[in-house]
Amino acid sequence: MPRMIMHIDLDAFYAAVEQREHPEWKGLPVVVGADPKGGKGRGVVMTCSYEARKFGIRSAMPISRAYKLCPTAVFTPPNFPLYLAASEAVMGILRSYGSKFEQVSIDEAFIDVTAKIGCSKSEIEKFAAAIKNEIREKERLGCSIGVASNKLVAKMASDYKKPDGLTIVDFGKEKEFLSLLPVRKLIGVGEKTEAVLKEIGVDTIGELAAVPEESMQKQFGKYGIYLHEAANGMDNSEVEENYEMKSISRNLTFEEDTKDELLIFAAVDEMTEDARSSLMQNSFCCRTIGVRIRFEDFETHTKEKTLGEATTDLGIMKKLARQLLQPFLSDARKVRQVGIRLTHLETKDNKQRLVNEYISK
Repeated sequence: MPRMIMHIDLDAFYAAVEQREHPEWKGLPVVVGADPKGGKGRGVVMTCSYEARKFGIRSAMPISRAYKLCPTAVFTPPNFPLYLAASEAVMGILRSYGSKFEQVSIDEAFIDVTAKIGCSKSEIEKFAAAIKNEIREKERLGCSIGVASNKLVAKMASDYKKPDGLTIVDFGKEKEFLSLLPVRKLIGVGEKTEAVLKEIGVDTIGELAAVPEESMQKQFGKYGIYLHEAANGMDNSEVEENYEMKSISRNLTFEEDTKDELLIFAAVDEMTEDARSSLMQNSFCCRTIGVRIRFEDFETHTKEKTLGEATTDLGIMKKLARQLLQPFLSDARKVRQVGIRLTHLETKDNKQRLVNEYISK
């Protein structure tokens, strides 16, 4: 009997929580991020509502540009404690629906419902509707759901129709579902990999699936094996309720490559706040803070520092992240992406809690 995995992704989560807390913002373009200061602000868009996206506003866009695209939008700073509380409530709801549950970020989770429902489409639709309705009624938030026989396809299905979408991929139709999608849509394919694939004539996931595994392995090594299997809709990974959280990472790709240090530091500050909130939510402190920077030519560097003792001090984290990043900014090249990573996590009793979080944005 095939597995039945659901991936639940909360729609425009931060912005949706803000609209929930401010009913007067319902239906308005809402932008979560830095203060635009009349179009002269520094910093980036963390996320925005679907109404704001109609104006061309996107995550990681300089806040000044977002303001120019829609000066009448509601601009609000992020409220991480509020988002974490909303996330915890939603995850509590999802736990009750699956025989196995795996939270993978603040706004998404997998549940294994193989033992919960039958395989008929009507039964799946009814079950998914119950999840959506409970989240909407109790938390006043919307979500999109993907259903498939494995985690990879379920996650891609949840992104297929947004917002408030439901996409069911029948068992045996995984490869067919993926085939016409652009190869960039495949989880794990970034711009650099996409460029290499396009050079060999691969534009869609279906075309990638047709490339012999041996050729992919020769071109990409072990990563090539993953690409071949993923393109063919293959994924045997389990929905894991508990395993060690070893790190907390946040990454942001600027909409346009930049040399603006104030913009870069503002983005790192915001990601550090977000990562630290996740740290606190899970009762962790960290001993190592690291940064990641990718230049316009895709050359990537990382640097980290381990403290004498674990901390949750936001000021220390921000200061150290900036210090680690500063030497790279003397480079003549523009910056494409920056990231923050907290590792060597400890709890008060110095034992790892069995939880998991990972970021694919």
